[in-house]
Amino acid sequence: MRIRRSHPNHPGTGRRSLLCLGGGLLLAAAWPVRALVAASGPVVLTVGGRVRMPNQGDVAHFDMAMLAALPQTSFSTRTPWYAQPRRFTGPLLRDVLMAAGAQGQVIRLTALNDYRVDMPYQDAQRHDVIVARLLDDKPMAVRDKGPLFVIYPFDSRPELRGAVYYSRSAWQLRKIDVL
Repeated sequence: MRIRRSHPNHPGTGRRSLLCLGGGLLLAAAWPVRALVAASGPVVLTVGGRVRMPNQGDVAHFDMAMLAALPQTSFSTRTPWYAQPRRFTGPLLRDVLMAAGAQGQVIRLTALNDYRVDMPYQDAQRHDVIVARLLDDKPMAVRDKGPLFVIYPFDSRPELRGAVYYSRSAWQLRKIDVL
């Protein structure tokens, strides 16, 4: 399985920002820390709970353009929901959490139909879990498990191919609470 990662604003460039003063390295970050801008389109995802960089009240709202502006990851994987391997594309869950300044122990995912599942926060750090916004390079309709689908790269590790990880893959995602 091949995982491809790209950043729409920095194609082909490194993603590290370094701050040097007086010849010493002071800070290394994945990308510059910025306040989360307000959603200008329809809100497709709300991140709440332990959020340090909200953009409306005490939550972070994301529209589809904001999710598309984050670095994108793509992979093809087999799932229990489709007969053939499918290609998923979207930002890493850890990048969405970082954009909202969210950190905790548990990630609670809630779908449009109020399905809820808890995932250990460490799963987002340890695995390349994505908030897929594209399926086979096309936006996902609600009837096709969209518009957002939290998906693990099941084919990357044998231990991910099981009921525990399948149950943590929430389709029709609408809300993330970090506890």
